[in-house]
Amino acid sequence: MVTELTSNTEKKRMHPYKVFLLGGIGSIVMMFAGLTSAHIVKKGQANWLEFDLPTVFIASTVVILLSSFTIQMALKKFKENQMTTYRGFLTVTAILGVVFMILQVQGFWALEANSIALIGPRSNSAASFFFVIVGLHILHVLGGIIALIGVTFNSFKAKNNENPIAIELLSTYWHFVDILWIYLIIFLYWLG
Repeated sequence: MVTELTSNTEKKRMHPYKVFLLGGIGSIVMMFAGLTSAHIVKKGQANWLEFDLPTVFIASTVVILLSSFTIQMALKKFKENQMTTYRGFLTVTAILGVVFMILQVQGFWALEANSIALIGPRSNSAASFFFVIVGLHILHVLGGIIALIGVTFNSFKAKNNENPIAIELLSTYWHFVDILWIYLIIFLYWLG
């Protein structure tokens, strides 16, 4: 009886890595909440520059949404022990992450081409806020891509693929980065 109770309690416990990931996600949420709140406060100043965002940011949104599908498929294929397909979906997710970042940088270039300086002496606080917010998100996507590459390489070395913790953590993080971008794009296009 005691053994069954202990066994059930251990099954209900969250893996320590998941606790750390959720703590990290909480910190990231607080950081972006602070940045978007500061954005709203600064927007009330007289010298705030209103500008339209290039449509490339919408294209990047489609790409990151697609990457959420591919990471979810990777998790599914891992659980079905279809390792070749699993690695393929991980690779496609990483490629889509890189495409997302390239599109973001193209959006920055398009703003600069429209004489909206993001940083430097010619910049306005509106453009600088945009650059910092989007740039920090790009860095978080880059972190996910690095993790994707590591998990993919480790999947070739693993002798048994029974422990799903790495792909579960990666999937959770990747979906979080996707949801964060959806929040940011809505904020920047319509609320900010």
